[in-house]
Amino acid sequence: MLRCLRQAVEIESPTHCQPAVNRLARFFGREFQRLGARVRLLPHPTAGSAVIAEFSQRRAASAPLNRKPLLVLGHLDTVWDVGTLRRMPFKMSRGRAYGPGILDMKSGLVCGLWAMAALQATGQVPFAPVRFFLNADEETGSHAFRRELEQEARRAQAVLVLEPAAEGGALKTSRKGVGEFQITVRGRSAHAGINPQAGVNAIVELAGQILRLQKFAQAHPGLTLNVGVIEGGTRANVVPELARARLDVRIPRRRDARLVEHQLRALKPIHPEARLEITGGINRPPLERPMSAALWQQAHRLGRVLGMELKEASTGGGSDGNFTAALGVPTLDGLGGVGDGAHARHEHVIVAELPRRAALLAALLASLGRRPSEK
Repeated sequence: MLRCLRQAVEIESPTHCQPAVNRLARFFGREFQRLGARVRLLPHPTAGSAVIAEFSQRRAASAPLNRKPLLVLGHLDTVWDVGTLRRMPFKMSRGRAYGPGILDMKSGLVCGLWAMAALQATGQVPFAPVRFFLNADEETGSHAFRRELEQEARRAQAVLVLEPAAEGGALKTSRKGVGEFQITVRGRSAHAGINPQAGVNAIVELAGQILRLQKFAQAHPGLTLNVGVIEGGTRANVVPELARARLDVRIPRRRDARLVEHQLRALKPIHPEARLEITGGINRPPLERPMSAALWQQAHRLGRVLGMELKEASTGGGSDGNFTAALGVPTLDGLGGVGDGAHARHEHVIVAELPRRAALLAALLASLGRRPSEK
């Protein structure tokens, strides 16, 4: 597993570098083919290629064929630019493996491979097909392959997501939805010393709107609104005529999307001569716990058999599991590597947890893929 993981980490694959993502797609395509999967690479004009790998169900006279598949989700892209390996090389230290993208989420992809190898080695290939979908642009919103991903989910009986575990190896049974908005304020420029009263200060107007939004967010528990970027003005002695703010919004419940959209689009200028433009929207619906509950209970039982006392967790980050859960497909997240530092320089996985996570995934696939009489 470590040899394969090191190979994957050393194929750098930032989202916006199409050739790099394609190299990793070919690497995992070959690895899945070695296990007997039927593999397709899905090219895209601008993004890297996605990977679909299908393992056929076990054939038995009493088992119906063409059952709904089990869908396993992962992504190939990382947030690290090509060249990061020079300052963050793959390394091992005190039971941990380090490297860019190792936790988020190349270790999860490797666990997926080893789960299928374990099932084959023990003769427990599920009676349902198992399909892997490895996305190419998850880190930037999954715009390139969202339609294909959702098509796969609609055909599936359940979705298992290989994103990293939460703290302590906890599985993720809920995720907040994610939105991005931009507020643009248009005022009127003027000389700040001679006739400031002739101007309409766009930055002051924007600041007032931000304070309004902060009060709104504080009044709704679980909803977070972060103003991450502000732009405006040209010189200190000029009343600024243009200012912009980019907002990140996280919602715990699907119904919150309408609430946030309405609040933002209903903003009115504080200064009567200022003009507001609101763009953007909620681009990932939340993964709410009811869509994970039954799968979580199954994973918890299987974990105990394997000597693992699993816990569950909620997170503010989004994943492709948000999309599948929103379609009404049971979805369990956080089945990948255990470690810390996703998107950070100390990104790492705990080596001893890798085979345990692969075993848990294998057990879930075998259990969910049984015939009704065996459950």
